[in-house]
Amino acid sequence: MTILQRLTIMAVGLMTCTLLTGWPSSSVQSAPTSAKAYFAGGCFWCMEEAFEKVDGVIAVVSGYMGGTVSNPTYEQVSDGHTGHAESIEVTYDPNKVTYQKLLDAFWRNIDPVMPNAQFCDHGTQYRAVVFYSTEEEKRLSEESKRAIEQSKRLPAPIVTQLVQATTFYAAEDYHQDYYKKNPLRYKYYKYSCGRAQRLEALWGKQYVY
Repeated sequence: MTILQRLTIMAVGLMTCTLLTGWPSSSVQSAPTSAKAYFAGGCFWCMEEAFEKVDGVIAVVSGYMGGTVSNPTYEQVSDGHTGHAESIEVTYDPNKVTYQKLLDAFWRNIDPVMPNAQFCDHGTQYRAVVFYSTEEEKRLSEESKRAIEQSKRLPAPIVTQLVQATTFYAAEDYHQDYYKKNPLRYKYYKYSCGRAQRLEALWGKQYVY
């Protein structure tokens, strides 16, 4: 058997295997293993703790979004002049948790009827926001808000904003995982701020993450 004949036989065999096994082409894309979502719900320490408890969430980063100043510092945002809100970037596995599930966690960890404030923290930098990145996220956000409004369980109209995501800036290192690094200070702040008490009053104890 000549070399040419051997190569021909190998080529035919390879083509047969491709047809039988469904050889993957470059046009076939696997499901994404991670995605990002952005929310603001007052103190980002508390939002970070809440979302890290959600199954399927890979990581949560505290930061700032929604303002007009590039690379803002905590001091600048706290002054309320940059337009940013204390926010979180949630990296999650869409094969394990849906965006709808993240929205459920978001609503149950904020006070949707409080404008430009959350619990004891007041100012636009503490406003509650869903920062959607796609039209699908926008649709799901609007539907989830509408469902809560129609349930009539809240004492006043929802004022939480649903807006297009902009640049997310990570907060300083000492803010990351603050509730783990400074558990006593964090627990004192959270309790004295009345966050858990208000959430239970709004949603019931079983809904609080």
